[in-house]
Amino acid sequence: MHRRDLLLRSASTALAALPGTHARAADQAAAFAPPAALAPIRARPDRIIDVSVCTRPFRAQGPRIEAERRFGKTIVHNYGHGGSGWSLSWGAAMFALPLLLATRERHIAIVGCGAIGLTMARVAQRAGLRVHIYCKERPPEVRSSAATGMWSPESRLCTLEHATPAFAQQWEAMARSSFKAFQRLLGLPGDPIGWHDGYTLSDIPFDQPLPGNGHSNDEPEYPDLEARIRDLRPRSVVLAPHEHPFRVPHARRYTQMTFNLAAYSRLLLDEFMRDGGEIEQRDFVHLRQFAGLKERTIVNATGYGARALLGDHSIIPVRGQTARLVPQPEVSYGLIYRGHNVVVVPRRDGLLVQAQGERDFGNHNTEPDRGLSEAAVERLGRLFAA
Repeated sequence: MHRRDLLLRSASTALAALPGTHARAADQAAAFAPPAALAPIRARPDRIIDVSVCTRPFRAQGPRIEAERRFGKTIVHNYGHGGSGWSLSWGAAMFALPLLLATRERHIAIVGCGAIGLTMARVAQRAGLRVHIYCKERPPEVRSSAATGMWSPESRLCTLEHATPAFAQQWEAMARSSFKAFQRLLGLPGDPIGWHDGYTLSDIPFDQPLPGNGHSNDEPEYPDLEARIRDLRPRSVVLAPHEHPFRVPHARRYTQMTFNLAAYSRLLLDEFMRDGGEIEQRDFVHLRQFAGLKERTIVNATGYGARALLGDHSIIPVRGQTARLVPQPEVSYGLIYRGHNVVVVPRRDGLLVQAQGERDFGNHNTEPDRGLSEAAVERLGRLFAA
């Protein structure tokens, strides 16, 4: 599967819509009243309040979750989740937990305070372990704080050739475990986890492929794993032109789970500290520094940082850039403009607009390209032009 197809599958087109007429009839029969009119997005470059860049840690083999002995210590590796770090965090932690418990150590260290490190810390605490986090940065400075916040457990996870039946089974178990954990966080103050409707828009019929091959710069083919968890996602609905307000001929409505990352990260940090966790700022530039830690069991949750720390060149950087527009509480829907490189996620900290570059794969540059985001916002604005 190509990059462009993968992005679309992460939200709406992978939701296995019913044939248009039947889907519309089923959806309308279940409705008590027509949906309310959608508030337009005020999409102008002057409303951009932040541009952020993250580096997704992609591994062709998929995430590394395994233990090894070094320096007289047990190091449990949990990194390399590509664009699925937040989405698979709880499930990945549950796979790593038995490796921690096997050491019989009650005090453990976790190196890294991003999506994987924080979630691993909470899972370990719930298992009765005392946890000390060592990190150079913590939210909102960590790379994972710049993620889109969409639940996309299959995003850039591994290459097609490495998606063996055993891997697919493990991935499904992680995805389902994570999904269940997120549902328990619904309705909390600050709405750290939420569901919203959204619309996939297209200038051409959805059954027609987009022009071009959908990827560049030797980006690999990705497996189609979504069918294994289709029951976890509501079906998308094909809309007739009179059923939506957008200036495009083709539209689908989908329902998507999202993370309000500012609130969600704060929740994890507060709960970690409440349960006796400790955080110490420390910059690790070589794995030998692990030998100096007092804990004898250490979780390596350094994400893309593991490339330099371990010399693990199987980790490939995938650049991701997002911009935030001034918050519009009245806008509660997402958007994907197919073929126009525009994705919108409605978050409490601002309307997030993602724009991908043609050379994101293998690109470790974290300098924001404001022009890229401004162009995406302008394309978005044309959907609402009078």
